[in-house]
Amino acid sequence: MAGLVAKAKSFISRVLKADIVKVFSLTSISTLVKMCTGLVSVKIVASIIGPAGVALVGQLNNFSTIALSLATGGINSGITKYIAEYKSDASKVKQYLATAFRITVVCSLLVGLVLLLLCKQLSSLIMMTPQYWYVFAIFGITITFYGLNNMLVSVVNGYKQFNKYVKVNVVSSIFGVAFTVALVLALGLPGALISAVTFQSLMIFVSVLMLRKLEWLRKDWLVGKFKRTIASQYFRYALMTLLSAFLVPISQMLLRGYVISEISITEAGWWEGMNRISNMYLMVITSSFSVYYLPRLSEISDRIELRHEIFKCYKVIVPLLLAGFTVIYFLRFFIVKLLFTHEFMPMTQLFIWQMAGDFFKICSWLLAFLMVAKSMTKAYISTEIIFTLSYIL
Repeated sequence: MAGLVAKAKSFISRVLKADIVKVFSLTSISTLVKMCTGLVSVKIVASIIGPAGVALVGQLNNFSTIALSLATGGINSGITKYIAEYKSDASKVKQYLATAFRITVVCSLLVGLVLLLLCKQLSSLIMMTPQYWYVFAIFGITITFYGLNNMLVSVVNGYKQFNKYVKVNVVSSIFGVAFTVALVLALGLPGALISAVTFQSLMIFVSVLMLRKLEWLRKDWLVGKFKRTIASQYFRYALMTLLSAFLVPISQMLLRGYVISEISITEAGWWEGMNRISNMYLMVITSSFSVYYLPRLSEISDRIELRHEIFKCYKVIVPLLLAGFTVIYFLRFFIVKLLFTHEFMPMTQLFIWQMAGDFFKICSWLLAFLMVAKSMTKAYISTEIIFTLSYIL
């Protein structure tokens, strides 16, 4: 018995000392604030617009994911990877930043123009009515700010400036929920829709204000010569990012549309509510993976060390997932009551299936991040297609 206790203490000690857990701890403040603000936002939005409104916001969120990814050029993971790899070489960093800045500005302006020109058609296609055309027009006007903000945050991540990264995310989360709640209270469903496509773009003002003193946030670092060789390196990341950005939202839109047409919009709202809860706890994992894991894999060149890093993360992540998901499952009725209204209670039946899928999804991400860090484009694209098809089937 004493031996088992000693082994358990040793395991817990190793887990707590692991770098990824240290980053979990550092980002826990940011994640906690995001979750708390998310709780407030979801509760107020669900209470005011109900399951049907939540389903419509879900449709818009899926479309906005595609548009926002196109606006960034899909290169944010590439920015983080190459900044992490060359952060000690200022001249190299300038070249990567200048090329990334050009790509981001051009892509975001083009996407914004398309949104403005096709606002009525997009409203009819996505929202099943042309009456929300103004949402897509506003989206087109503000989307460039989103692209630039994501670029700045990716650079901070690449430099491993974790404290700055956490502070920016905390302030952005608080600002975002205040903006969302104000619009929903003032305008109801239209406010929720406008907030869904604009609050992330407005974060550029928070980021610039908080990062303005950093050396790399200067005109001579951002406005330089466009390098085709660097652009081709970014292009590999664009393929991977944009593929995910298209497949995941489109598959969800197809499934939600199927539920709306074949069952009911209310049950589509329950399904979307389950997705919202899933996104909250997945945010805890993805934030730490993005902050620690991607830059770490990018800077490792030795295969044995790389394998050791991956196995080390599995040893830490799997027990934490099992413990966390067990707690969430037993608290599922409390969680639904806290986040939503009585109309959403039937979604408690979905928890076991959602968490089973999310467990394997997160385990697969440890290898998916390796594909991104090492530019394994073909492997990433093929696995992403297979996953999406199996998800829909």
